[in-house]
This record gives sequence, structure tokens and C-alpha cells, in this order.
Amino acid sequence: MEREDRVETLGEAECLRLLSTVPVGRVVYTEHALPAVLPVSFEVLDGRLVLAVRRGSATARGLDGTVVAFQADLLDPVTRTGWSVLVHGRADAVTDPEQVRRVLRSGLRAWVGDPEPLFVALVPELVSGRRLFPTGQGSPGPAPFGPDRPGRRAVRP
Repeated sequence: MEREDRVETLGEAECLRLLSTVPVGRVVYTEHALPAVLPVSFEVLDGRLVLAVRRGSATARGLDGTVVAFQADLLDPVTRTGWSVLVHGRADAVTDPEQVRRVLRSGLRAWVGDPEPLFVALVPELVSGRRLFPTGQGSPGPAPFGPDRPGRRAVRP
């Protein structure tokens, strides 16, 4: 990990660990030849990001079989601390029935209510992240936010 002043560059393993601590991120994909950004529910399962989207939606069509970006973060506007992770990779609809059952057992559901969401797996190819420390903090201490916030189950890759 590299650290400049109050910004620490995070390794891939730490990025995936941090992603497993928040329930919602933003997926960036192409819709009508323009960039589109949408909040989505997700889980980190087996080193992949599994997104839950509405079946038959423009988002579902725009994600399947394409290269996308995904970002999640946890920032404190008062202390100006926190972290942000960016992932790039190929997204593909999860079609294997056993994999779909496994994702359903994890409790993942679409951000916008859909009793039968489409699950899309994003295989991370490029992963980057940054952690912001309070101004004047001498050395990287504990993370500004813990990995297991109340009300959020942590799913480890």
C-alpha cells in the first residue's frame, strides 16, 4: 500500500474486503451510446461482484456481455475521511441454476423491488481504491469505518 499525505492507495484484496461492507454501489455502463450510472445492490461472492437488477430492464440488457465499471464508497462529509473503490471488468448474466440459487440464498435482492431479479456477475479485471485519513494523522491507524457495520452482513470472497 502506498500512502501520500492523507491518501492511501489500497491493494486489490483490501478493496474487495471493503466492498463486502456496503450493500449498494454504482454500475457504469453504456445505454443508447451514452454513459449511464445506476445504483445497484450487490454482494462479493467468490471474488466476483454479483449485481441484482430488474429482469428485462434496459440496465439488464446494457450489462450482459459488456465491460462495465463499478464503484462503491463510504465517505464521511464532516471529517472528509473514508474510502472509495473502483472495479472494471466484464459483466455476464448469471444463468446457471445452481449459481442463481446460491445468490438467492445470500439474500441479495434488487435495489428497486423485483421479486425475481436478474443477477449479473462482474469479474474484476482492474481494481483500485483509495482511503482518506483525517488531516494531520501521522500514520495509517484503523480504517475510518469498520468492516461490519450494524445491520450489514459481511460476505467474504
